[in-house]
Amino acid sequence: MSSNLARSQALQTISQRAPMDLGKTEPLSKIWACDVFNLARMEESLSKNAFKAMKKTFQTGALLDPATADVVAAAMKEWAISKGAKFFSHIFYPMTNVTAEKHDGFIITSPEGNAITDFSGSLLIKGEPDGSSFPNGSIRATNSARGYTAWDPTSPAYIMHTANGATLMIPCVFLSWTGESLDKKIPLLRSNSAMDSAAQRVLTLMGETEITTLNSSCGAEQEYFLIDEAYAYARPDIMQSGRTLYGAPPAKGQQFDDHYFGAIPERVQVFMQDFEDKLYRLGIPAKTHHNEVAPGQFEIAPYFEASNIAADHQQLLMVIMKTTAKAHGFLCMLHEKPFAGVNGSGKHVNWSVGNSTQGNLLDPGVTPEDNLHFLVFCAAVIRGVHLYGPLLRAVIATASNDHRLGANEAPPAILSVYLGDQLEKVFNEIKDGKISKTVKGGQMDLGLSQILKFDRDPGDRNRTSPFAFTGNRFEFRAVGSSQSVSGPLVAMNTMLADSLGWIADKLESELNSGKDVATASLAVLKEVMELHGTVIFGGDGYSSEWHTAAVKERGLKNLPTSADALPELISPEVVSLFERTGVLTPAELHSRFEVYAEQYINSIDVEAKLMVNMATTMIYPAAVSYLSELSATSATLQELGIELDNSVAKDIAKEASSLMATSSQLKAAYERHDFDSVQDHMRFLADTVCPLMAELRGYGDTLETLISDELWPLPKYREMLFIK
Repeated sequence: MSSNLARSQALQTISQRAPMDLGKTEPLSKIWACDVFNLARMEESLSKNAFKAMKKTFQTGALLDPATADVVAAAMKEWAISKGAKFFSHIFYPMTNVTAEKHDGFIITSPEGNAITDFSGSLLIKGEPDGSSFPNGSIRATNSARGYTAWDPTSPAYIMHTANGATLMIPCVFLSWTGESLDKKIPLLRSNSAMDSAAQRVLTLMGETEITTLNSSCGAEQEYFLIDEAYAYARPDIMQSGRTLYGAPPAKGQQFDDHYFGAIPERVQVFMQDFEDKLYRLGIPAKTHHNEVAPGQFEIAPYFEASNIAADHQQLLMVIMKTTAKAHGFLCMLHEKPFAGVNGSGKHVNWSVGNSTQGNLLDPGVTPEDNLHFLVFCAAVIRGVHLYGPLLRAVIATASNDHRLGANEAPPAILSVYLGDQLEKVFNEIKDGKISKTVKGGQMDLGLSQILKFDRDPGDRNRTSPFAFTGNRFEFRAVGSSQSVSGPLVAMNTMLADSLGWIADKLESELNSGKDVATASLAVLKEVMELHGTVIFGGDGYSSEWHTAAVKERGLKNLPTSADALPELISPEVVSLFERTGVLTPAELHSRFEVYAEQYINSIDVEAKLMVNMATTMIYPAAVSYLSELSATSATLQELGIELDNSVAKDIAKEASSLMATSSQLKAAYERHDFDSVQDHMRFLADTVCPLMAELRGYGDTLETLISDELWPLPKYREMLFIK
């Protein structure tokens, strides 16, 4: 009897799938931000004074008085109730990479027993979730439970519609009773403030007199896989770890390069349309979608927004993506490496800095050599990446992201900056004490009359760089697909704030010596290049030559695993950086190290236990069953005088024995707990447990290629990646 019942049922279920009928969809103009209590909605609902106060807070972060909060709360409640909401929720972002919600009703009862709605400014401003039940890195003891959520008026409230009704969602920060940040939003807001202060100082020294509040912006390209949920239910590894811990590569993977930008499967296209309509209702500007490189892999990219709102929207996007996929019979996989042998998924974070008066300060314009604002801010980025590259590596360090960093699908674990030919020439000339006119990219002319000529960019792109300039922003390409963008944004904003502060000091000194702004700025830029220019690299980041040269000749750190990278969070240089910029206290930073180290340890622990369990209860029994069938058939044929080649049976027996022996070794390894420190525990996992897991997988994957397809219990790659 077949032992792959779950797999057979999955295939049968999928064969009957059809795209969901969405009916008539509404135009963008009608649904855009219709479920968001944004400034336009506030202007309709609030008094003139209340709206003016809210607008100032929203745009500049100015203090909001409690009386205005009461007015806003009343208007927000009436709007939410008109949209069908009976509950409100403070939504916040603990150190888990996922969102958290506490729902309360708009209800109180009167002495007469009547139910009435109530939502005061105090309820809007503050909530009280348990501060010790979320990851906190020992900031809160188990018996010290009090924590607070506090309304962030710079990120608009919105209505979340589910099958169970509508809820008013209020973006909040999350902090302990003792005042420490327990979340990802507080450091992001602080980092923006630190960057704004430093940038204002630099711009003032450069002669600017009208300077509005500066903010960082973010546009995050989200990669993901879709598989039919029926496959996932038949795979314990996908359900519990988010990736396949076993799986032999199919004959066809991505070697034909035919999936990238290919025709989107109809069922997936319908999912995308439904998903994006939900995003538009919430004011999330989904801009681009397409097939990604690997089969079954796709990407969505929003238009850029202010980083605080972009971070909130990115978290919301991941939630909606998963729930919408489920409604369409898909499982949305955000793991960085769900399938071995094909590309994993990242989240390229496009980051820039600007304001309404000076514009985008990382836009070089047509003649970058004449754009002092751009040159100074770009130089600040160069200095920041050179000094704090290990920090950038640490903030994207997870057990899952370790599977893709450094492979031919993701940037290496060495942080360098790519500027492109044009800008690299400009900065090298500044280093040499000269500057000349840049050469434009010229015009693209194919010699075909029907194809219009167009201007070519002055520089190429480099997909092997972890931190690349891409026209008017930097793209941090190493961020993992399941991660919050807040951590990377905090690191980038903070290192920029520090570098701008350093530049301001140098610029002030040069100006005090009698130099004009241009001469003083070029002198500072020259010093930046002399001290930090070695971080600029425009070649192949995947090459072994670069890995050697980066470390030995340029002094850059190569941190291939999270066990190498996470301790950088508590290095003296990083602790000092966050403390002097006011973004994170030493206690808050140490708590993050403890939380992320624990997540790394727990992730590998879960996967190791799953691998042993699946080897013992699924793969080994399939091998024994097939060996039994082969031996019975061989014995029967021998009685008839027919001899069969038994090499396959011998190979299965050998691999099955190795599978069980390695399972025992892995079990003994993950049961060890006598470590002197969390660093030692992570090091043991990276150096001992992960190699054992890879070895165990090798035996399991080989058995998949030897055992009868009828007996194999797990859906295979060829099914999950190609059958939609």
